[in-house]
Amino acid sequence: MQSIGSGTVAVSFEDHRADVLLDRPEKRNAMDLTVIDDLRAAIETVDDRGDVRVMTLLGNGPVFSAGMDLELMAEADVDGHQEIYDGLRGLFDGIADLPIPTVVGIEKAAIAGAFELTLPFDFRIIGADAAYGLKETKLGIFPFGGGTQRLPRLIGLAKAKELVMKSDRIDPAAAERIGLVNEVVEPGTVDEETRAYADDLATRAPMGMTRAKECLNSAFDVTLGEGLDMEYERSREVWDSHDHREGFAAMLEDREPEFEGE
Repeated sequence: MQSIGSGTVAVSFEDHRADVLLDRPEKRNAMDLTVIDDLRAAIETVDDRGDVRVMTLLGNGPVFSAGMDLELMAEADVDGHQEIYDGLRGLFDGIADLPIPTVVGIEKAAIAGAFELTLPFDFRIIGADAAYGLKETKLGIFPFGGGTQRLPRLIGLAKAKELVMKSDRIDPAAAERIGLVNEVVEPGTVDEETRAYADDLATRAPMGMTRAKECLNSAFDVTLGEGLDMEYERSREVWDSHDHREGFAAMLEDREPEFEGE
């Protein structure tokens, strides 16, 4: 495990999987500016590796993250708000912009800012007993880390309004029913199940995965015609590839494919 920056985040690599770890267990992995900076550095470290096909984010200790550091949020003036926003915007955009698939494992809690931290990920795995949701309108503010923008794109506007404006927690089973999380797992198994989910993704063809993600992420930002044109252009990029030939050869020969990402 490689410590990043000030030591509040760590990164490790296993086969084609990168695991990023929130490592502030004494504060229930609450996020302050140092944690945000360390997370951004960790994302850049992962992005710089050419052999990584999937990334996870987990929390060290019993809790994924209690959210933003309360003292930081309570004491910040307008300039402090700007600094927090800039940090979160850079971090969350950096996660969303990773070309590889990303999976976050939510053990015990992801509240407020930590809830928003999970939204840029492609897949969310959550423990059945986790406290999950927003809190900001009960604190005199509203979510400004993507809650009003990323959440509607995931679950629709009506349900997003309910979660943002009421700022109540959502039961993990209900979150799965509305498509907010992908799997609900037994408490205490989140890390294991998240890594297993990621390892399964890593067996898929890397070129196909990154291009599929690019097309999917742009689906609501372009016209249907523009999206179909992008889909065609990206599919051309993978057609004359080793992985295309290997995938179909493996199917015809009844064996597992060995993708190389080229």
